[in-house]
Amino acid sequence: MSAAAAPAAAEPHWRPRVNPWLIAVSVMLATFMEVLDTSIATVALPHIAGNLGASNDEATWVLTSYLVSNAIVLPTSAWFARYFGRKRFLIGCIIVFTASSFLCGAAASLGLLILARVLQGAGGGALQPLAQAILLESFPPARRGVAMAAYGVGVIVAPIIGPTLGGWLTDSYSWRWAFYINLPVGLLAICLIFLFVDDPPYIKSTKLGRFDALGFGLLTLWLATLQIILDRGQEADWFGAVWLRWSAGICVVSFVWFVIQELRAPFPIVNLRILKNRNFAAGCGVFLMFGAVVYALITMLPLFLQSLMGYTALDAGLTVSPRGLGVLLALAFVGVLVQKGHLRLLLVFGFTVLGVTCFLLSRLTLQVAMSSIVPANVLMGFGLGFIFVPLTTLNVGTLRNDQMGNATGIQNLMRNVGGSVGIAWLSTMLARYAQAHQVYMAGRVSTLDPAYQARLGALAKAFAANFSPAEALHKAQAVIYNTLLQQADFWAYVDLFYKLMWGCALCLLALTLFEKVKPARSGAPH
Repeated sequence: MSAAAAPAAAEPHWRPRVNPWLIAVSVMLATFMEVLDTSIATVALPHIAGNLGASNDEATWVLTSYLVSNAIVLPTSAWFARYFGRKRFLIGCIIVFTASSFLCGAAASLGLLILARVLQGAGGGALQPLAQAILLESFPPARRGVAMAAYGVGVIVAPIIGPTLGGWLTDSYSWRWAFYINLPVGLLAICLIFLFVDDPPYIKSTKLGRFDALGFGLLTLWLATLQIILDRGQEADWFGAVWLRWSAGICVVSFVWFVIQELRAPFPIVNLRILKNRNFAAGCGVFLMFGAVVYALITMLPLFLQSLMGYTALDAGLTVSPRGLGVLLALAFVGVLVQKGHLRLLLVFGFTVLGVTCFLLSRLTLQVAMSSIVPANVLMGFGLGFIFVPLTTLNVGTLRNDQMGNATGIQNLMRNVGGSVGIAWLSTMLARYAQAHQVYMAGRVSTLDPAYQARLGALAKAFAANFSPAEALHKAQAVIYNTLLQQADFWAYVDLFYKLMWGCALCLLALTLFEKVKPARSGAPH
């Protein structure tokens, strides 16, 4: 057994006073609500912009403002949980999230909505890491795989059903109900956590030094600038814009300063020393790559269906929703497999399935039926179920219980940052690949090309029945040009599906960085 694993094995395990499954239901309600809200608002953006008199670009700040404040709170949640008490801090965060959800739904202007989203992101940022830490501590080491399977239901299934639910609420009622839906869920979560969740002894006995204001300020600065760069970079032609180059410089300097500050501070707000643990450091790197691949993939498929296949938002949501069935099928027994060990083999299987899914999606055509896309989505969900639970268990399996809160905050931050990077990469490469294919195919559109002449003549003849010869020729040329644009976009998606397949292969290679750890006597997963 490694030295890193020894403290975890030797540490006496604290047991909660109630059944761990009651605790799991309590904290997962809040987590499911928060993760769902992250994706449910994306579908409502056009309706929000139209209702509040804003442009689509301005409306994207509804998402950006939430992500920035959410990312800032994620790694600091462990410090605040120890300062206020984890149970009180968790209930306080849910109250803030629920109240700001009401303010979001009631907002009369874009400015008020963005302010409410900042508060909502701050309240929701701590829910994922706190729920994960509570689950890991409430279940004995031998059952942590089952605990992570329960956690996976929330963080994987919620983003899948979010767009479908958001589209239905927006079309049937109003975009405001995408936020109002959080109110009853939040109130129920508060009641359950108050009844069933308790703080472990080390939370109450830990002594904290003064607040690391400098570290918190640097964390806020580099995360805010990074998120703005990733969100607005493509529109600003990336480093062609002066403001973006300044933002990138500020981001890099503040990040390096933050790392130095947290390593030197006696009481850091984010304890980076935990990265000395090899498995945790490797796990954070894999989570970064995994977040980039999976968020890009989940974002790309609905775009493909709506922009090229002509699906409505609701139809696109219904097409990708079966992904949740694959996740649930995997999670039904992956928790048991995790307890038997061989976590890296489970991860190899999961990333291989995800890579095969990317390959299958790259074989789609513009004439494919919905029934042919659904199996690929189920397979994708099945692979995701075999990745998240073993990766989380392997990442924190050699840590002590009192390190869980800090570790889960950093881990979730890495996944979210990876997701932001993946989505930014997707939007950039989609535009650039489409331009490259358009230039290539435009060279074939020539009056000297027999195939082009035949197609142009047939279309012009069809339009000639209702238009003059000159107008018929113009409309025939427009149809061919629009077809060229559609084909260029299609091949851009094909290229990106291939790239994501190789991204899965890169994740497979990264698994070799994990250290082998023998199972503890208690049967803890390794």
